[in-house]
Amino acid sequence: METACDCDRVDAVIQSHSADKSALIAILQAIEDMYGYLPAEALKRVSEKLGVPLIQVYGVASFYDAFHLTPRGKSLIRVCLGTACYLRGSGRVLETLEKELGIRDGETTPDLEFSLQSVRCLGACALAPVMMIGDRYFDRITPAKVGRVLKQVRGKVEKD
Repeated sequence: METACDCDRVDAVIQSHSADKSALIAILQAIEDMYGYLPAEALKRVSEKLGVPLIQVYGVASFYDAFHLTPRGKSLIRVCLGTACYLRGSGRVLETLEKELGIRDGETTPDLEFSLQSVRCLGACALAPVMMIGDRYFDRITPAKVGRVLKQVRGKVEKD
């Protein structure tokens, strides 16, 4: 379900950067912050107002990992697939999450509750396998613990 673009708000962001082409990334960051992703209608508006070809705007938006072209879930689940985590079973953790959530790596649940993303390192190799939900780390995670963690995040059980 795509959020309707409020052209007045997008125009205000563009104007706050003096409609300067060199501020394209900053403008896209502000729009990403506003919507949680970059709606197609907003990208068209940026293209028109800055006089930058739409393909160039999309090129920048799709190049950087910080930008998203589709709505994202309220909670981002990142599963480390770095060497230490992978050798200790993070691939199975990712498969379990995909099954539990009914989505694949890189997708968002239809209710916009969760987005799932594999990453190469979360910087906690000694605690492998590791996943993060939002800014919270879950170390030594196993497929058997995934359901409990998801319930915890959904607020259905007491947190440890």
